[in-house]
Amino acid sequence: MTEPAANASIMQADEAVRRVVLVLAKAPVAGRAKTRLTPPATPRGAARIAAAALLDTLEAAAAVPGAAVLVALEGDLADAERGDEIAGVLAAHTVVRQRGDALGERIEAVHADAADLFPGAATVQIGMDTPQLDAALLDQALRTVEAGAPAGIGIAHDGGWWALTLRDPRRAAIISAIPTSRDDTGPRTLAALRDALGAEAVVELPTLSDVDTADDAAAVAALVPDGRFAHAVAELLGEVGADRRTIATVSGGGRP
Repeated sequence: MTEPAANASIMQADEAVRRVVLVLAKAPVAGRAKTRLTPPATPRGAARIAAAALLDTLEAAAAVPGAAVLVALEGDLADAERGDEIAGVLAAHTVVRQRGDALGERIEAVHADAADLFPGAATVQIGMDTPQLDAALLDQALRTVEAGAPAGIGIAHDGGWWALTLRDPRRAAIISAIPTSRDDTGPRTLAALRDALGAEAVVELPTLSDVDTADDAAAVAALVPDGRFAHAVAELLGEVGADRRTIATVSGGGRP
């Protein structure tokens, strides 16, 4: 397998680029990716779902008109589910390694990378938890700052946030110290941006559901039934059903 570069050597930065989609991604390694899906998923099944979500996300990012894609990667694709396929897709984009300990530090770092690699470009940052998004939604997010707003944020239904768009990506430093993975992370991030940039300066993007639990996965898969993610969720549910039937047979509780 060809591992993505640990720096930005995959693609030469183009001074003509004026919009960038940033994707924070984790290699979908069993036992390390989407662990809140286990149970009912097996660790490998959860990683397969994470891989499908990442591939759908990268496809949407690549389809945004006029945008470069910058991926900040954590982990080793050599150990990942669908690692060869993901590496092949990443070969068309600029890939950097995530830097920093806390998530806020890593977010600030990749925005600094974007500012260095694509001077003057507006950015929209997403993760790999919202495979239902599409190029039109990302384009809309970028247009909010291209039209003059300094920033935009998309709050997630669970209280986090799924997208951050900035006219100047270095302003991600505003939110680097905000605790993440809390049910008030999104509102606190919005408040910090408004305190720093002005109450009317931050646009609220549509609210989306991200994927943390099996219920989340089923709900999001229903929104995009033809995507890789939905197919992976359907396969997982089939596996879980088979596992349960096998357990019942072994214990004498039923037939497969």
